[in-house]
Amino acid sequence: MKLYHELLTDQVIYGCLTLLARLLSQCHRLLDLDQATKLQRMTVMNASPTVSAPKREKDPKKRIVISGMGLVSVFGNDVDGFYDKLLRGTNGVGMIDRFNTSELAVKFAGQIHEFWSEGYVDQKSDRRLDDCWRYCLVAGKKALESANLGPQQLISMDRSRIGAVVGAGVGGLTIFSTKIEKMIKRGYHKLCPFLVPCPITNMGSALLAIDIGLMGPSYSISTACATSNCCFLAAANHIRKGEVDVMIAGGTEAPIIPIGIAGFSACRALSLRNAEPDKASRPWDKARDGFVMGEGSGILVMESLEHARIRGANIIAEYLGGAITCDAHHVTEPRPDVLGITSCITRSMEDAGVSPEEVNYVNAHATSTPAGDITELNAIKEIFQDTSEIKINATKNLEPEVTIDTVPNVKKYHEINVAISNSFGFGGHNSVVVFAPFQT
Repeated sequence: MKLYHELLTDQVIYGCLTLLARLLSQCHRLLDLDQATKLQRMTVMNASPTVSAPKREKDPKKRIVISGMGLVSVFGNDVDGFYDKLLRGTNGVGMIDRFNTSELAVKFAGQIHEFWSEGYVDQKSDRRLDDCWRYCLVAGKKALESANLGPQQLISMDRSRIGAVVGAGVGGLTIFSTKIEKMIKRGYHKLCPFLVPCPITNMGSALLAIDIGLMGPSYSISTACATSNCCFLAAANHIRKGEVDVMIAGGTEAPIIPIGIAGFSACRALSLRNAEPDKASRPWDKARDGFVMGEGSGILVMESLEHARIRGANIIAEYLGGAITCDAHHVTEPRPDVLGITSCITRSMEDAGVSPEEVNYVNAHATSTPAGDITELNAIKEIFQDTSEIKINATKNLEPEVTIDTVPNVKKYHEINVAISNSFGFGGHNSVVVFAPFQT
């Protein structure tokens, strides 16, 4: 799989949202159409005429805009560099070399090899913290820098009106695993005092708040792959209720350790293509066999339009709305009748004030699992059955009724009107968020 953001959807990471926000910042969006990520066009005959759009939010105090983005990825810590690698179709997957994989069924991942925290994480914390939280601190601070909310700007702001909602699926897995191994060897009396606080999933938001001095709402959400979307939705709600002006929201994860790889492999979630890791993630392909483990962090700065205008912020995109539902079906398998997903997509559009006819881009969950891919596709087809043209990335091997654009190894201009991003997690957690180019 060449687009790294797709490798990370099943780790509650950021790729789809970072790419989405980046795409929406341009009048014409370049969408990669390499062999691994062909954009699909669903064409239904006799499509119905476009209907009037529902009413969108007009109050600048309640309109939510994206003013900053920050990330840590296999391609580095720079959003523009990351985006460029996506457009080039650069492969971020390879064999794991940070630990011995001889006894593991899966030996490859989207592993970060070069990570720079200097200037973002103090030396003591850099030595002590789990990678999950180091990634979060760097991505969070870079997002604030991107939004022109660096230390000098924050000093003059009311930081009780700035909060953080950054989630994780498993949190500080490395430090927890390491400390437990030491406890087994040395006994309980040698337990590290950070064994309990450091691994828990709220540490990302907590550490950002402590480091930067944010006194607004600060907590985490953990809904497996749906986490980041849930955080965006929660952050937006705080802004819309007038509780804050700015929220830092997103996800972080660092699960590439032996227990992380072995655990996800045990539940048959990971691809076993050790001989060709660059072809392992293959959404909707007949031979798909699971996702590829990745790591990193992706964080957005969300704020009210009113606040962004007052401070002269550069607006990247607009967050229109979102929704969360539950399949109430199975721990790892999706609901076959797709009701959980379709209701989530429908509710997200209702919250955003948009109609299905306005949506012309779907950033799919697309985890390359046998059951998950076809379930998501069926849900998308059910919701957008009367839409004449919609593009989905990370999709191939669709049903015969669907006409697909199969132009390989080229980039294609596509002007996005409204985009939705799907993320679905273990436990039946469904989340969909809606973005659009900012319009005054």
